[in-house]
Amino acid sequence: MKLIETVVKSEEGDLPFEWAENRLLAKAAGRITVCRAVYSFAFQREDKLFINGYQSWTYSPERSVGETDLSMRFCPDFFNKRYGFSSYGDGYFYQKSYRRGWLHGYSYAYIRRGEEYYFIGSVNEDKAYLRIIFDSVNQTITLESDCAGRRVEDGFVLMDYLLLRGSEESVFDRWFDKMQIPPVRVGKRTGYTSWYRHYQNISEDILLNDLAGMSNLPIKSDIFQIDDGYESKVGDWLFVDNEKFPNGLEPVVKAVKDAKYHPGLWLAPFVCERESELFQKHPDWLLRDGKGDPVFAGGNWSGAYALDFKKQEVRDYVEECISHYKRMGFSFFKLDFLYAVCMVPDENRTRAEIMADAMKFLRRVCGKAEILGCGVPLASAFGRVDYCRIGMDASLNYDGDLMLRPFHNERPSTKNTMRNSVYRRPLSGRGFLNDPDVFLLRKKNTKLTEEEKRSLAIVNALFGGVLFSSDDFGEYGEAEKDFYAYLVSLQNATLLSVKEEKKLLTVEFSLGGEKRRERLYFA
Repeated sequence: MKLIETVVKSEEGDLPFEWAENRLLAKAAGRITVCRAVYSFAFQREDKLFINGYQSWTYSPERSVGETDLSMRFCPDFFNKRYGFSSYGDGYFYQKSYRRGWLHGYSYAYIRRGEEYYFIGSVNEDKAYLRIIFDSVNQTITLESDCAGRRVEDGFVLMDYLLLRGSEESVFDRWFDKMQIPPVRVGKRTGYTSWYRHYQNISEDILLNDLAGMSNLPIKSDIFQIDDGYESKVGDWLFVDNEKFPNGLEPVVKAVKDAKYHPGLWLAPFVCERESELFQKHPDWLLRDGKGDPVFAGGNWSGAYALDFKKQEVRDYVEECISHYKRMGFSFFKLDFLYAVCMVPDENRTRAEIMADAMKFLRRVCGKAEILGCGVPLASAFGRVDYCRIGMDASLNYDGDLMLRPFHNERPSTKNTMRNSVYRRPLSGRGFLNDPDVFLLRKKNTKLTEEEKRSLAIVNALFGGVLFSSDDFGEYGEAEKDFYAYLVSLQNATLLSVKEEKKLLTVEFSLGGEKRRERLYFA
């Protein structure tokens, strides 16, 4: 890579800057409008390209030279306005190109040439996200600091990154060493989550039935996690739906603890839905855009809206909600839709600064409770959550809703989340333990084929740190129980090689001193 251009501009004109070993410093005060560095790079035909997507759910596979990401390309404006597809990713604030060979993402990227990696990794993600753009047609790599609009002072670090070359293990080890991320403090987990069978249709009776079914597993599990549906409305976390839970959540928590599992709970701390009491009573708590309108964070529920984390009342409320459930006995929190907190930067803080502040806050509030982060820019979660989703939601058929495929890079898709699990694998054990979402072995309420179910489950076990399902384990027969035991054993495997070709993923690994191979459906 050879540096061919550097541009730093403020509202007042060109801004003086200083380079120091891939570290770009502002040398005067000003409000940034553009900050980029352009490198030449000789892409080769057989190279494989990876750029990390904006957040947990953003599709992040290896791609071929000349490939282009067309997500959102054909999405009608009225469709996007109604459902907010662009809100889930960076389409809300960044206009990408659809030219052939043009790909973009954030925080880290690589060009893989055989077993050799040409690696780019930002070490400045608490200050400003690094946008990385591959243009394989024009043979350039552009690095942009996502700090436009930020008023900076002399000495502000605009960009700071590593350019490395070597094996997968060596480049990722060197990157995480440079970032000084604290060691992962937890081990791998197995468990149950209510979402992918019941979705919001949960109740005390349903959860207690599923809890009883866990006793049928051949190996005792760790976590019993209650997902979305217990609250009266999203945002009104302190109001439990009385029809579903007439006795509150306390009886379920007690039953979970009596059965020797860790109680887990889902929360989306930085959003509320339009029909919530919070939305109606506290419009001043809503994050607002430059026009003064509430920020639409996506089409979930009755419409999700972001909360303004700058307001002390919002921070106090989120802390009150999490503390309430900690006192109730929950020791595992899945914290979701976190990207909403940083959708709008301000003149004094970038998106990255806001997100880093929010993640430090959540870590402090949760204390010793384990955190599973979800829907979050990944670099902001490094060292601050114990587990982190690294793909979109699994779907009950292989590639999700046919209507959403051209429009939505964060849509539910088992096919796509399997790829995220494979290609974001170097993060697991370094920044957190990866959560690849659920596997499903059941025969009812799914359109996945037996081959697809088997492949999904083995990918989750080999590449993840969390092995969760939403099945009724009480319905497992001997075949499912034997396979479940095999999946748990795979959590102790050591990966040796991974190869994708012709709709198959070939994984070689060692387990108990024995070298093994799995050939998995990966179309």
